[in-house]
Amino acid sequence: MQAASVVHQPETPALPAPYLLFLGDTVEPGYAKTAFGLRDWAPERCIGEYAMPGARVSTGLPAMSPSQAHAAGARALVIGVANAGGVIPDHWVTALVGAVEAGLDIVSGMHVRLAELPALQRAATLHGRRLIDVRRPPDRLPIASGRKRSGQRLLTVGTDCALGKKYTALALARAFGARGIDADFRATGQTGILIAGGGIPMDAVIADFAAGAAELLTPDAAASHWDVIEGQGSLFHPAYAGVSMALLHGSQPDVVVVCHQPGRDRVLGHPHYALPSIEEAIALNLQLGRRTNPLIRCGGVSLNTAHLDEAAARRLLASESDRLGCAVADPIRGGDEFEALVTQCLG
Repeated sequence: MQAASVVHQPETPALPAPYLLFLGDTVEPGYAKTAFGLRDWAPERCIGEYAMPGARVSTGLPAMSPSQAHAAGARALVIGVANAGGVIPDHWVTALVGAVEAGLDIVSGMHVRLAELPALQRAATLHGRRLIDVRRPPDRLPIASGRKRSGQRLLTVGTDCALGKKYTALALARAFGARGIDADFRATGQTGILIAGGGIPMDAVIADFAAGAAELLTPDAAASHWDVIEGQGSLFHPAYAGVSMALLHGSQPDVVVVCHQPGRDRVLGHPHYALPSIEEAIALNLQLGRRTNPLIRCGGVSLNTAHLDEAAARRLLASESDRLGCAVADPIRGGDEFEALVTQCLG
């Protein structure tokens, strides 16, 4: 199977692998999406997991201390959490210092810079370890031009955060490649960048340059080439809609795929806000997307059915496809439904 490729930004450092995935004391699975993403899409680089007391999330990888992981070949501890605000709590620092002392570099996708933690910086200097921040956008980003670029683009969008936009983009890029189509996966968040080895962390870009960053990430290409772009946030999110809007306008997608998790009816971390319907999400993304690409269309719907058994998931996919009048699939389950989604996206 042909793998999707990614343009490596020069600012993205080479990452030391294999990894020990750090879960902190996380209790919400949605906030451990970096760890789950690496487990699912870069399993050859993941040796084990390291959780603090109180954690109620697990990747299913072997539990290891930093010393055990180093002895097993790990070269870096990757912070596998993407919490609200991208913060590193003070009570995590001792665990991170211990990993440095065990011989591991630290890789982080948080907003806070690792070197801004004095105890961690001192330990890294003393032991000769690297502190690597991947949530760092390139310098000298352009302001968006709005110019229509050559090539074709697909953007995954969603009703909320942390429900499958990255997985859907990765699966579609891989499926395009399997059909012999030239396609690149374009990472726009810290987890995608860690998986692909390159990209631009959109939520770390100054607002004036965010749409320009999306243009830079998806440059002119051959007419038959597809950029499959990892979506961020949701146009309906009370905190992160600005990132979603900049990505929608700057990437100028020809096709959007709307992602949703059935059964989730409240915004993750903002329970006083209801999620929109799938129909509302399709309509608003198309309405706003037409500003920079009047020919934008919906290629279908991606449902995260991980909480359902196989039979129930297949029934739901079929009924939602009939109700919405488009292809509806769970890319992780694959099957005929996913092949139909791929075909509909390609037009």
